[in-house]
Parts: sequence; structure tokens; C-alpha cells
Amino acid sequence: MSREAVLNYAKRKYDIDPDYPWAKFPNYAVLRHKKNNKWYGLLMDVDKEKLNMEGEGAVEVLNVKCDPGLASILREDSGILPAYHMNKEHWISIVLDGTVSKDEIFQLLDTSYHLTKQ
Repeated sequence: MSREAVLNYAKRKYDIDPDYPWAKFPNYAVLRHKKNNKWYGLLMDVDKEKLNMEGEGAVEVLNVKCDPGLASILREDSGILPAYHMNKEHWISIVLDGTVSKDEIFQLLDTSYHLTKQ
């Protein structure tokens, strides 16, 4: 699963282009609603050490909003972590390394979109 696949999905399904709000982090892409500007996704490359993952280097993650009960269950699976740099009760980080299926990632992105729409 690649960041391009996530961005293409957001464009195709919601007609959303990413925002790149931080000059210091030019690869960090924010997906936000057009009407209320609320975020529903954040793509980042984060050092594995900061995510308490083994190995060196960075990994691509997608942060999405999630129902807290579901989030606690999902965090037990490989490839889904407490959200990096966001509310860990309501957000999760999905590691984009192929561990989580494309269909599940898109479903979680859709859920996040709907949770943040209001």
C-alpha cells in the first residue's frame, strides 16, 4: 500500500486533494473536508523508533479517526498503532507497509471521513 494509492482514493471518492501545511515536513499530507476543514487523514513518514517499532529508518503511516472501542481492538493487530502525535483514544496510525490490507485501509479512511464530517 502506498501513499499515492491513499491520495488517489481520496481524490476519486471524495474529490479531495491533499494539503501540505508544514514547510518543515514537506511530505506530510493532510486530508481535510472542503466544507469544515476538519482533518480525516494525515500521511506521514515517521522514524520507527518514535513508533516503538524495531529496525531503523522511517515508515509511512496514515492517521485516521476511529471509534474508541474499535480503535482499542484494532491496535491489537499488526500494522495498527496508537496514533502518532494525535489523540490516541480517537485516532490510530496505520503502517503502510503491506501489513494492513488495502480494503481495510480504505474502509478505515471512509470511517474517519464520516466521523469528522459533522
